[in-house]
Amino acid sequence: MSETIKVALVGNPNTGKTSVFNQLTGLKQKVGNYPGITVEKKEGICKLPKGKKAHILDLPGTYSLNTTSLDESVVVELLLNKKDKDYPDVAVVISDVENLKRNLLLFTQIKDLKIPTVLVINMSDRMSRKGISLDLDLMEQKLDTKIALVSTRKNQGVERIKELIADHKNLSTLPNLNASRIAPEYFDRLQKAFPKEDLYKLWLVITQDVNFMPIEKKRIQDATSFATKSKVELKKLQHKETALRYQFINNTLRETYKVDLQAARGLRSSFDKILTHRIFGYVIFLAILLTIFQAIFDWSTYPMDFIDEQFANAGEWIKNTLPPGVFTDLLAEGILAGIGGIVIFIPQIAFLFLFISLLEESGYMSRVVFLMDRLMRPFGLSGKSVVPLISGTACAIPAVMATRTIDNWKERLITILVTPFTTCSARLPVYLILIALVIPKGRILGLSYQALTLMLLYLLGFGMAILSAMVLNKILKIKSKSLFMVEMPTYRLPLMKNVALTVLEKTKSFVFGAGKIIMAISIVLWFLGSNGHSEEFKNAETIVTQRIEEKGLSDYSKNYIQNNISTYVRSTKLSVVDQTNAVGLKSLQDSIQLMTTELREKARAQEIASYKLEHSYIGYMGKAIEPLVKPLGYDWKIGIAVLTSFAAREVFVGTLATIYSVGSDEEETIKNRMAAELDPSGKNPLFNLPTGISLMLFYAFAMQCMSTLAIVKRETNSWKWPLLQLVFMSTFAYLVALTAYQILK
Repeated sequence: MSETIKVALVGNPNTGKTSVFNQLTGLKQKVGNYPGITVEKKEGICKLPKGKKAHILDLPGTYSLNTTSLDESVVVELLLNKKDKDYPDVAVVISDVENLKRNLLLFTQIKDLKIPTVLVINMSDRMSRKGISLDLDLMEQKLDTKIALVSTRKNQGVERIKELIADHKNLSTLPNLNASRIAPEYFDRLQKAFPKEDLYKLWLVITQDVNFMPIEKKRIQDATSFATKSKVELKKLQHKETALRYQFINNTLRETYKVDLQAARGLRSSFDKILTHRIFGYVIFLAILLTIFQAIFDWSTYPMDFIDEQFANAGEWIKNTLPPGVFTDLLAEGILAGIGGIVIFIPQIAFLFLFISLLEESGYMSRVVFLMDRLMRPFGLSGKSVVPLISGTACAIPAVMATRTIDNWKERLITILVTPFTTCSARLPVYLILIALVIPKGRILGLSYQALTLMLLYLLGFGMAILSAMVLNKILKIKSKSLFMVEMPTYRLPLMKNVALTVLEKTKSFVFGAGKIIMAISIVLWFLGSNGHSEEFKNAETIVTQRIEEKGLSDYSKNYIQNNISTYVRSTKLSVVDQTNAVGLKSLQDSIQLMTTELREKARAQEIASYKLEHSYIGYMGKAIEPLVKPLGYDWKIGIAVLTSFAAREVFVGTLATIYSVGSDEEETIKNRMAAELDPSGKNPLFNLPTGISLMLFYAFAMQCMSTLAIVKRETNSWKWPLLQLVFMSTFAYLVALTAYQILK
């Protein structure tokens, strides 16, 4: 069996760590969470020379081992705990050639833990443009390590990293400097109290909010032979340590790192002046958003139509191929219909993640954070709050977790509470299907009404988040003061491999995450819609047939038959009143008569299916909540979809797809079924403008995500805040939707 080397990939944010990880692992990677905590864990497998392989763990970005967030604590705890199953055989520290001085602080700290450490200097393709020259041999000698000069953009130096990982046993584990020089007497006492432990590891355990087994912080604090220092004194010593390290780093770089300042001057400052301008900055950002939403609609139309048709054909094929029965109905009407209701939106969701990834990779997203700080401060927030709010466009769960970077508790709490207002990707399927049904396809100044509606919904969510933050800032009596700092990474062309992997990973996560919920709910809904205990359900065929004989088909069925015949007549290009072609006219009349008979039989079957659905278990549940949702313009079917979507917003479309499929033999897409639904009068479409706007506003403001509530509870350590969120957002959403429908109807 080949040897597997455990590798920890460490580095500051914006050093290209993800690019290196992707180059090493390719598609052989997976994403999860660290056990017991909501921090993302990325790991992958990499083939090495001589038949070896490496297990690469991509650790959260950190500027140093002096932790300020839970993400950074994960890094420190792993590097201190040799008993952890992921404890590395070798640490690979990723640095950026333009910010080498700052990056080397983390490198020297990790090296002082006596872990074999490789230094990767990334973005080497920018050296000539920035006037940078390196003496790698001397730098390796000064830092006592091996260095890989890498350009992930040009795929250079990656093999060098693999060679150094494979040869990690020959790397030096001697520290770069003796940190105990900052307080010799204190460190002497610490070493005497714990003679068997590494001195620098002990120092990190004392100063960081981590547990290092078997040396727990409490044991150190309770040790009779050792008197620890106060937090203020420890902070002063940390600052001394940082100063000592930068002294060593400066001495090293003075001899090994040269910059031609004249060559280093670029267009970055000119771009920043425009993109962060107090007026043009917002105009440019708005234009980018408009372009994104226009592209989401225009580019995804064809793949969406194709997917929709394939699922409709697949359902029909299953019914025609497999023997009739419960299992066939479950597959066609339950599982396939529910999953089809979410898979159809893969193209649009993939495009959304594509654009977000491009903005992040190019370095523009950091400028947006800086730009929005001006907007956020009057509402009691800072630019740091923009990161969760923007990441909330993908999913509220990681967005809420991203608030850990906010040091001020009041700002963090307010950001947690308002982030779910941001339009997440789970709302996107709901918006897209409703916009397609109720918003016309016209354009103004080249922009479609549908794209503008989608953008307005995003802005509405963001605006509500800001407004809520202002109210909470005045209500919550928590004293606070904070500083805002953001790193401006260098502008760079997005690395398409990184973008592709990000889109694939995020889309897959969305589909499989939503798919599990939809699969379970679809099966339950199918069962509830296909079964019932009442006499009406059991004798549905007899009751409906008798009613048709006495009163005729319903207005819905009559319209259905008439529309199909009219479409057929138009397709023949032969008018019924055309007397010049008697043979053609007779043939057309015969075809219409035959077609009418078939359509009447189909309409009768549909009325039986509809009657059974109305008197099934789910029908009675829907009728029970209908009085609550009717003032909003919803029927009982929409009410059921709204109710089930409290598990996850995207379940709304899957629920309707399942409900409309139960008992249906029609080879129709979910969009066509929704468009064909009529209101109680049987004359007008159910999904009209008032109902559509009401639904979109309801989903814009309602808290319909159990997972988000669970994360808010974990992050605030209390059920008080998530329950307040649920009650306020749901009540507000109901009142807004009610008002909109009553005004527009």
